[in-house]
Amino acid sequence: MKKHIFIAEDDKKLALLIKEYLEQHEFDVSWEAHGSHVVQRVNQLQPDLILLDLMLPGRDGFELCRELRPQFHGPILIFTARQSDIDQVLGLELGADDYVIKPIDPRVLLARINALLRRSHHTESGVNQSASELKLGNLTLKPKSQVALLNEQDINLTSHEFDLLFYLANHAGTPVSRERIHQDVIGREYDGLDRTVDMRISQLRKKLGDNMQKPERIKTVWGKGYLLTAEDHAG
Repeated sequence: MKKHIFIAEDDKKLALLIKEYLEQHEFDVSWEAHGSHVVQRVNQLQPDLILLDLMLPGRDGFELCRELRPQFHGPILIFTARQSDIDQVLGLELGADDYVIKPIDPRVLLARINALLRRSHHTESGVNQSASELKLGNLTLKPKSQVALLNEQDINLTSHEFDLLFYLANHAGTPVSRERIHQDVIGREYDGLDRTVDMRISQLRKKLGDNMQKPERIKTVWGKGYLLTAEDHAG
């Protein structure tokens, strides 16, 4: 059965080019140009993935991502001309699963979409959720419900933040390279420039109360990657 992609993009020419390209690659595609109509149409259509522009008339992509994330369980891919790191961090913090900057080669966009859909299916099928609970010091992870507890208090993580934390927890005490995280968690090869993992690590550190100048919970091991420690830490 074909996967359904929903495009929220006010540039008609660009939207129709993407729509035609994705349809050539066996996707069903719907398009909406006005931000005020996006939530209603997503609820009606129940697509498998949302391609969301940030600069929409009526309601911008940040506002829409904030509203959609609690109710829409598929991937949200932000698609924008804005290149600020702050915009990328905010989009990911609000629950977007990935972030691409215009202009982008259609083949690269297609690869990102396929990677997100594979990861979504992987998570839904429970392949990464075999353990019922994982404890590391004062941190408890429950993969089936995607609940994270620190000192028995719930941490409000997005689904992709939880997936990354759970992956690091399964390799606790061992540095994991950015390349491996991209392959195993993000679902695509690392191109040497993509900062998605770094941004998600930064958000996890904040939510875990880690020291941002000298992290103790999630450490950076230069030349080797990121390491999640098992010891208790205050914060």
